[in-house]
Amino acid sequence: MSQFVASLFKKYKACGDKGFTMMENPGYISGSFDRLHHPSDDDDDDMVDIAGATLDFSSSDDVPPLSSGNRGMTTSRAAGMNGNGPSKLVDPLEDPVPGLGTYEDFNTIDWVREKSKDRDRHREITKKSRQSTVALLHSVSDAFSGWLLMLLVGLMSGALAGGIDIAAHWLTDMKDGVCLIGFWFNHEHCCWTSNETTFQERDRCPQWQSWGELITGTSEGAFAYVVNYLMYILWALLFSFLAVILVRAFAPYACGSGIPEIKTILSGFIIRGYLGKWTLIIKTITLVLAVSSGLSLGKEGPLVHVACCCANILCHLFTKYRKNEAKRREVLSAAAAVGVSVAFGAPIGGVLFSLEEVSYYFPLKTLWRSFFAALVAAFTLRSINPFGNSRLVLFYVEFHAPWHLVELAPFILLGIFGGLWGALFIRANIAWCKIRKSTRLGHYPVIEVLVVAALTALVAYPNSYTRMSGAELISELFNDCSLLDSSQLCGYKQPANTSETGVGNSLADRPAGEGLYTALWQLALALVFKMMITVITFGMKVPSGLFIPSMAVGAIAGRLLGVGMEQLAYYNHDSFIFKGWCSPGADCITPGLYAMVGAAACLGGVTRMTVSLVVIMFELTGGLEYIVPLMAATMTSKWVADAFGREGIYEAHIRLNGYPFLEPKEEFDHSSLAVDVMRPRRSDPALAVLTQDGMTVGEVEALVESTHYSGFPVVVSPESQRLVGFVLRRDLLISIDNARKRQEGVVSASTVVFTEHALAQAADAPPPLRLRGIMDLSPFTVTDHTPMDITVDIFRKLGLRQCLVTHNGRLLGIITKKDILKHMAQIANRDPDSILFN
Repeated sequence: MSQFVASLFKKYKACGDKGFTMMENPGYISGSFDRLHHPSDDDDDDMVDIAGATLDFSSSDDVPPLSSGNRGMTTSRAAGMNGNGPSKLVDPLEDPVPGLGTYEDFNTIDWVREKSKDRDRHREITKKSRQSTVALLHSVSDAFSGWLLMLLVGLMSGALAGGIDIAAHWLTDMKDGVCLIGFWFNHEHCCWTSNETTFQERDRCPQWQSWGELITGTSEGAFAYVVNYLMYILWALLFSFLAVILVRAFAPYACGSGIPEIKTILSGFIIRGYLGKWTLIIKTITLVLAVSSGLSLGKEGPLVHVACCCANILCHLFTKYRKNEAKRREVLSAAAAVGVSVAFGAPIGGVLFSLEEVSYYFPLKTLWRSFFAALVAAFTLRSINPFGNSRLVLFYVEFHAPWHLVELAPFILLGIFGGLWGALFIRANIAWCKIRKSTRLGHYPVIEVLVVAALTALVAYPNSYTRMSGAELISELFNDCSLLDSSQLCGYKQPANTSETGVGNSLADRPAGEGLYTALWQLALALVFKMMITVITFGMKVPSGLFIPSMAVGAIAGRLLGVGMEQLAYYNHDSFIFKGWCSPGADCITPGLYAMVGAAACLGGVTRMTVSLVVIMFELTGGLEYIVPLMAATMTSKWVADAFGREGIYEAHIRLNGYPFLEPKEEFDHSSLAVDVMRPRRSDPALAVLTQDGMTVGEVEALVESTHYSGFPVVVSPESQRLVGFVLRRDLLISIDNARKRQEGVVSASTVVFTEHALAQAADAPPPLRLRGIMDLSPFTVTDHTPMDITVDIFRKLGLRQCLVTHNGRLLGIITKKDILKHMAQIANRDPDSILFN
């Protein structure tokens, strides 16, 4: 039954909202070597992995060899394991045992062992480089491979992002009409070459016809409107149906934002296939379809997932990264920066986003390479020029009027709104996702997506601000009205003297006209609709980002407040608030700036980003003078949202899905000790251990088969319980299986020896099996009276799989990451059994 449930999980579990209820497990993982290829049988007591691409354990190319480093992880030659004399240590690059030192799906990596392997490899290459020119060239190519990989990641991610932008723009316009001179042109490109456009109707040209005009022959009248309405809904349903069907059929991991899972992957967990080639292909295609369907979602978050897929796939071209999970995660951290770089055209903001929001381990070398990869990706996207405006984003703006100190009050007010909206959204979305999980709604993801898409299209079409895409809406709201604008948001009453202009091309503050009042009512309705529909959209089984919907909500609120401040200043320029800096005929208030600040505030309230968010918004506008308003609104938003809960939306979804992720930002302030958390507890059976020289192969196999642990401490004897080392169940079974197949004399009665020298045996006894090479001789230990806050810090900063608890050198028990997470859940009055999906 457990295998059946696990197979269902591997096929359908993948995304933000749909987690499986986690069940408690007494220990690590059980099963014979033949079952190692079924990682879904695992219930790793430590952790749940989320790592990269689909790796085939049967191929030695994708299997990292066991390190011969200073932590005792050397592999013994097949000839040396039969006990005929001392074992001969082997160079892992020459004679690796396939599968040894690798990790199962839904498991965790050993950061310390992986770093040790890389140091040993680097020392070996440096040593050989002094001996020959060929080895020196190999050393140089090894050092350069990281930069070459970053170049390839940047090029591939930038090219894919450009293609996604172009395709999404085209399909979005296809819902409204078609270009007669070429159906592959979007609306803007179709009218570029037309000489029949007018200033007032610059988006209309004979070459582009709406569906109503194409079918009825006229663009006016109720029948043409109904035809356009129906075609809009039909296209939205078609795009959303294709998106959810492709995800469900080919790549279940391609749904959602991907950032919660990326955060968990970067913390050291493995989900094979989550960053694989099929996920990349399907996510790229369905992201275009989902964005084009008009659903309240964005492509910015999923672009981080796409960039990480590119990085993971390209890692297989380089042995250094293919065979070392820790090194691969350094590349994935850089890829997260690339994803934000191509999403917002903000290379520096992308690097800071990776550092602040997603990365678990971010050394200085990764910072440099992230910057280089983000630069390459931004340059590639700029070369493609997907929006035709020589910019990297659709809503790039430049403001010219300065802001004034008095305006800090409304900016802080926007920060308060952003914090309240962020806290409300997180609670509402998590509640809706729990409903989806616990009711029959979760069994019908296709119907759910179609219903939400139909509802969105039905309500959105009559309102021009909800009908347009999220990026176009933000661009419209960020826009600073000038003499050449014909937008409804610029529907002011024209001054008698048209020479009264503000700074640059912007007009002086003017009284609101009929068009502006209409636009404000439409924006108010759009605000309510966006706030409600985004709650139920995020987490569905299609690629869905949250950046654009959150920014759209904030931008609408900011624009409404900005217009209100503008009119207040126009009619009360003699009051004490405005007197002295806002004279009649001056351009005092910039509503577009308020929209930008509101967008940053709402996005910060939802994600709890601070520094990276301010830099991203600064790179969007190109104005240094607006950093202070952005900082004020962002910090206010974070403080207000934190007052209702310290979790951002991604952390909330990590907890919802039960990913065993130790949040670095979460403080542990309980006074418990290691002995309170370790296992075995008083009512549990004794800890299963191996002895260093007193067990046979049959006894070891029986112990493994009868327990559910993925690792075993090695002690001197059952009586003394003096700790010798720690051996992983996977390495133990692979070594025994390899010895039985490749060495003579290894039988069930053979003694398993973890010491350097085997004890004297009878002449007719089978040769011992020497397994000291797979044992970790320096496992991390704490005493039973170590405070848990220190233990938690050790797990966070070293990325440990487990930690052994001793008293005066005697083994008492073990603490795994799952034990810590369960303990923290109990302290927070949460269900401890929600940790780890089974």
